[in-house]
Amino acid sequence: MDLRDIEIFLTLAEELHFGRTAERLHLTQARISQSIKKQERAIGTVLFERTSRRVALTEIGRQLYTDLKPVQRSLDECLERAKLAARGKARVLRVGLIPHNLLEFRTRFDTFTHRHPDVDLRIGHIEFGDPLGPLRRDEVDIALLWLPVREADLTVGPVMFTEPVMLAMSATHRLATRESVSLEDLGDEVTVGGITLEYWREALVPTHTPNGRLIEIGPTATTWADMVPILSNGEAVSPVHGHAARYASRPDLAYVPIQDAPRTQWALVWRTATESDLILDLSRTVQEMGPLAH
Repeated sequence: MDLRDIEIFLTLAEELHFGRTAERLHLTQARISQSIKKQERAIGTVLFERTSRRVALTEIGRQLYTDLKPVQRSLDECLERAKLAARGKARVLRVGLIPHNLLEFRTRFDTFTHRHPDVDLRIGHIEFGDPLGPLRRDEVDIALLWLPVREADLTVGPVMFTEPVMLAMSATHRLATRESVSLEDLGDEVTVGGITLEYWREALVPTHTPNGRLIEIGPTATTWADMVPILSNGEAVSPVHGHAARYASRPDLAYVPIQDAPRTQWALVWRTATESDLILDLSRTVQEMGPLAH
């Protein structure tokens, strides 16, 4: 096996689908199939059971995946360390943000990097439909999430940002011209669903109005891009965080304050088991500078 064949095998073992594997690696399905057949000939046995309906690893295929995955990870880490050294960096801290208002957090991150010039601070976006997945899959080291977060394996750090809650809707919606709305108004509307962590969703979209009326959940969306057409078409409305009105302004959407909705607190969250000096130093920096408020 060459390195490309190893990558093809590992990706197919994860996707269990030739089309998705080809798309992920930017190759043709024929190239994927040829590589797997070549590997099976070299090893002397079948690595995947494949029918017209499913692809599954054989027992030997599973063993090979278990043996090869740490090798690939080690190679990736070697290359990453070389790239860091070439830029004069020694360590990486990966931060995942759900909110879009990165510009407002810039001074906090700049202060941290000034204190740690050897650290490559990488900031990326994570989706509200899977808020804890990137942490638990080790795709980010620390995440900025709205509270509450009540998970046994996660540590909740300092609050970084507070803001009001708005109701997002079509610009032609009957409530779009109001100066404000109330949580009771949601009893007459269909709201967007899609957040699977129930208690976390209810902090933003309650299940009932203050008077006990059920708030109907309608179409689902797990990303902002998925939510926009639902809102724009008038299929549903959704409570959203205040920064959306500034960073996701569109002529086909309207944002109206929900006057009696509690303010949202955004805090740094990380896996307790992978807590590091860099995570704690970023947490201390945020705590020292205090929470931003809008």
